[in-house]
Amino acid sequence: MTPPLTFSPEVAAARAAGAPLVALESTIITHGMPWPQNVETARAVEAAVRAAGAVPATIAVMDGHIHVGLTAADLDRLGQAQDVAKLSRADLAACLASGGIGATTVAATMICARLAGIAVFATGGIGGVHRGAEDSFDISADLMELAQTPVTVVAAGAKAILDLPKTLEVLETHGVPVIAFGQDEFPAFWSRSSGLSAPLRMNSAAEVAAAHRMRGRLGLPGGQLVANPIPAEAEIPRAEITPHIEAALAEAQAAGIAAKAVTPFLLDRIFQHTAGRSLAANIALVLANSRLAAAIAAELAKPS
Repeated sequence: MTPPLTFSPEVAAARAAGAPLVALESTIITHGMPWPQNVETARAVEAAVRAAGAVPATIAVMDGHIHVGLTAADLDRLGQAQDVAKLSRADLAACLASGGIGATTVAATMICARLAGIAVFATGGIGGVHRGAEDSFDISADLMELAQTPVTVVAAGAKAILDLPKTLEVLETHGVPVIAFGQDEFPAFWSRSSGLSAPLRMNSAAEVAAAHRMRGRLGLPGGQLVANPIPAEAEIPRAEITPHIEAALAEAQAAGIAAKAVTPFLLDRIFQHTAGRSLAANIALVLANSRLAAAIAAELAKPS
């Protein structure tokens, strides 16, 4: 059966021409910041992909279809919509079947990108193992998606609010390549340093693309995580951000925040604690990841 995909005119033209495409998630629009800054940021990210030589394909669910690439009207509609579902693997099909409106997380965006034939996806940071997961079993579906869906994901590591050592351990257990770009250390979202060594290091988009192709030739399931450190001028150093993360975690525990509400709550509290610096850093790292993803997509578009 044919999946319910709707391509924007720009994405349809790129597919027909064999141009490089970069998938982009939509939860950053609906759950990351208020209108109109959310749409302004989304447009800036799309512009960064175009400037780097690829075509952006922002993905969202609307009216029973997976929209691959959003028109200006689609983006405005999504940016102002209320009560938008936050979609992962578990609820993607249900939202489509009901005709609802939903924004795609990392896992859902990977699924939709694969259906659309897009090999590279840029995001901010992936989900992972939450702190205290030994009791709560709270582990993001993003990790299992990376283990089974063949999309190269460019992120600034995993979100620093998570248990990063356990996140790396789960990725290793499931055979997901974790590639630090241009450094030996695994980055920590707002910070270039996590104190943890990355399993792999690559220094060029061509190396990442070659590894992606080789996984396909070997028939290995799953994708790759490219951990691209935030630009140095935009980072909040680990020693500075850690107390704010710990304070936000304590507030979440005291308020009984759980499940899908945890990450938005923590990000909002850290925004407050840092007087907005965390959001500025978030935008900078998404732009950097988008440029790197475009370079990887351009390499994959070349004849092999």
